[in-house]
Amino acid sequence: MKFSDFVKTKAIKAELTSADKEGVVRELVTSLVESGQLSADDHDGIVQAILKREELGSTGIGRGIAVPHTKHPSVKKPVGTVGVSPTGVEFQSLDGEQVQLFFMLISPPDQPNDHLRALENISKQLQDETFCRFLKQSKTSADIQQILEEADNNQFVS
Repeated sequence: MKFSDFVKTKAIKAELTSADKEGVVRELVTSLVESGQLSADDHDGIVQAILKREELGSTGIGRGIAVPHTKHPSVKKPVGTVGVSPTGVEFQSLDGEQVQLFFMLISPPDQPNDHLRALENISKQLQDETFCRFLKQSKTSADIQQILEEADNNQFVS
């Protein structure tokens, strides 16, 4: 599965303004609502589902990266977005570092394979230091979209 299959361009946030975990989750879910990918009626339920998932263990995987995700019956196919925090956010990351780069994924409960394939793609790409560095340095949503397209075209991971 490629980023273009689930990351919604209009929901990408190049400059997150939130200062804490819940704020970042709310900001990214709001961007998916504003881009027409999620219903405003489902906003709070999805935020709570993601925060509940975070209680099981932080999705802050280290190296300034977090992958908050959940399954929710309101979506028909996996949807996601990317957010960058220029200053970093405390996210209870596994390495204790602030998180700058966020990949959010929301999938339907009845499509676990698609959810896993999307997470697998995110994980594979995030292993590439150049990919991560370019994303963290991005100043606009268009920059982020271009980097994701390059990743989809295998320009980072061999």
